This record gives sequence, structure tokens and C-alpha cells, in this order.
Amino acid sequence: MSTLSEVEPQEHTILIVDDTPANVGVLADYLEDQGFRVVVAQDGEEGLKRAEFVRPDLVLLDVMMPGIDGFETCRRLKAAEQTREIPVIFMTALTDTGSVVTGFGVGGVDYVTKPLQVEEVLVRVTTHLSLRNLHKQLTAQNLRLQQEVEDRQRAEEALRKVGEEQQSLIRKLQEAHDQLLQSEKMASIGQLAAGIAHEINNPVGFVSSNMGALQDYIQTLLDLIDRYDDVVAQVPEGQGVLHDLARMKQDADIEFLKSDIVALMAESKEGLKRVKDIVQALKDFSHVGESDWLEADLHHGIDSTLNIANNEIKYKARVVKEYGDLPKVTCLASQLNQVFMNLLVNAAHAIQGEGVITIRTGASDGWVWVSIRDNGAGISPENMNRIFEPFFTTKPIGSGTGLGLSLSYSIVKKHGGRIDVESEPGKGTCFTVHLPVHPEMES
Repeated sequence: MSTLSEVEPQEHTILIVDDTPANVGVLADYLEDQGFRVVVAQDGEEGLKRAEFVRPDLVLLDVMMPGIDGFETCRRLKAAEQTREIPVIFMTALTDTGSVVTGFGVGGVDYVTKPLQVEEVLVRVTTHLSLRNLHKQLTAQNLRLQQEVEDRQRAEEALRKVGEEQQSLIRKLQEAHDQLLQSEKMASIGQLAAGIAHEINNPVGFVSSNMGALQDYIQTLLDLIDRYDDVVAQVPEGQGVLHDLARMKQDADIEFLKSDIVALMAESKEGLKRVKDIVQALKDFSHVGESDWLEADLHHGIDSTLNIANNEIKYKARVVKEYGDLPKVTCLASQLNQVFMNLLVNAAHAIQGEGVITIRTGASDGWVWVSIRDNGAGISPENMNRIFEPFFTTKPIGSGTGLGLSLSYSIVKKHGGRIDVESEPGKGTCFTVHLPVHPEMES
């Protein structure tokens, strides 16, 4: 911003309106010597025309002139849009209060008295040019500020709309994520369906078989009892009865029936228990109907998931559990079970032949961790940075959706945790899930 000392004369034009040539000549020469460009008019009418054409930076205006006087000339300058902002300094011999007030009233900014002192005129000219420069700069700055305010208001409105759109997109993404999560869960269940059916079918099969055998045994016992009653009723003297009973007992193999009935019943009860455990594991895995954040036992969730994934794992690896002392964790249990399912099944698929899957847990400083390590094929370095990408998979087409680890990552992140992974090709992989005991819950 310019100060009063920063006016450059050569950049400014001064219009002198005076009907006295001697006054005009002396003043014009002096101002030109100071570097100003000077334009001269000898009366008010000529002054108005030159002002409109030249657009001077300042007007030195005589008051007493033929035709229209200086006051009227100034009034017309201020009435015209093109010249109203030009500062006017009156040159007058009239120093009475009324004349001074009239001069300021019609729009003058200052006055100098005749006879003129050119040095005084120069000071006043320089001062008012500086003030005009400052006024121009302030006006321009105000316009810029006003424009910036308008731009900011438009930007805020645009941001508000973008924010609303983002919130809508976030809601849609969350809905899509939940649908993907449910789809992946169903895909996992579908992938394990054959194994689950096998696990359930075996105990149901031998329970059914045992029940058939038990029915035959019981019928044999009933027939034996009926025959026993008939024999006892027909032999009053008891001749030969003992021999017949002994033969019937031998034919019925009572001792075998007695022991086998007990064994079949025990086996049937064990089979039914296995069915019950598998069904309970399915319920625990899915946590059907539970959508709230609740305290959960992670060990129980891991064990339930192992029961579900048993058929995927048991032919590939031996499971070693090294559980630490874990507090209950506030979480969405079914979603964490999905994470454990993905990591366990991936570990099993990574193993060729017979391997070992080691599950370790621990807690420290308000956090818990669960590590699942396998001694399988490992992950190649070029794939390490991509394993959590959606739809990325190294499995054959049709063997996986490529969403398991991606969804696991998002679930753990939703719980305020993280997943670390270590892997060495040919030696195996270890995924470690870190979770806060009391996360900041998402809405």
C-alpha cells in the first residue's frame, strides 16, 4: 500500500482550471519541473470537457471565473460518474468561512489561498494524490475481499453439497461393505458346507445305524421274555426247563446283547453330542441376530470357528493352541469370527501335506492379540503389498472370491485394530490381529 511519500509525479496528470494566464503559467511550469503532466483550461466549461477527456488524477480549480464559477464546476464534476472520484483543490482569494464551507459542500477536498505559494500547492497536491492512491487501493482491496467472501461462500456451499454427497456415498459404501461381508460369510459357509455336512452326517449315520441295531436287540429280548413266559407256563414239573432256557440264552447271546447295548447307547450319545456341538458352533460363529457391540470371549470364538472349519483343516494340519490370559473384548463377535475363519482356512490352504497351525493369544496395556501361524508355502515378496486388496487372490479361479483378507482388514480396522503379517516363502506365514479391549465404537 502506498504512503504519502510514495507518489511518483510522472505517473500523475494535474488539470489546472484558471482564467488568469499568469497564475496558470507559473504554477504549471513549477509542477512540470516536479515531474507532473499538466493540462490547462481557462474556464469552467473547458475544464469540464478536459476533465472528461483526460481523466486527470487531480484538479486545481479557481473559484472566481467568468461563466460558471469554480463551485458550480466542481458540483458538475462530482455529478458525472466518470469524474466524481477526482479530488478537487480550490484556488481562491475567498477565505471567509461561508466560502470555505461552500467549497467543501460541493465536493472539494482542500483549498489554497491566492496569491499562491507553489511549494504549499505541491505539498497539498502530493498529499491528496497519496490519499487518492490509498483510497484506490482500499477500494480495490475491498472489492477483492468482497470477491473472496463471495468465492468462499460459494466454496462453502459447494463443500456442503460435497459433504452431503460424501455422507451419502459413505452410507452406501457401508451398506455395500455390510453386504459384501455377509456375502463373504455365506461364501465361507458354502465353501465349508461339504465338510460340515460330512461332520454332521457321520454321527447321524452311526446314530441311525445304532438305533436300528438297538431295535433288533430289544425285539430279540422281548421275544426271549415272551418265550420264557410260555416255557415256564407249560412245564409244571420243571422237566427240561433249565436245558431249554440255557439253549435259548445261548442262541440269543444275552451277554453280548447286554454289553453291546451299553456300547451302542454310549456311541449314540457321543454322536448326538457331536451334532449338537457342530450346530452350536455354527450358531456361535454366526451370532445370528447380534448386531450390537458386546463383550465377547475371543477364545470361545476361535474354538467355535475351529469346529466349523474342522473338515478344512484336519486333513491338512495339526492345530496347536497356546492361549494366554485374555480379557473379554468389546466387539462384533460374528465379524471377528469371520476374520478367524478367513485366516484359519487360508493357513490350511497354504499347507501341502501335513503341517501345523499354531494359534497364540496374549494381552498387554489394554490390547489383545491373536496370531495364526502356518508352516505352509508362504507369500512371495511381490504379493505382500497386495494381499489386503479387494479381489486379489493367488488361488485358482473359482477357488476363492479374493475378498477374505480385504474384509478381514476392514473388520479389524473397524474395531480400531490392525493386522500384521510376516511371511517367508517355503517356511510359512503368520498373521497377527491386534485389537483394543474397549474400542471406540463406530455408529
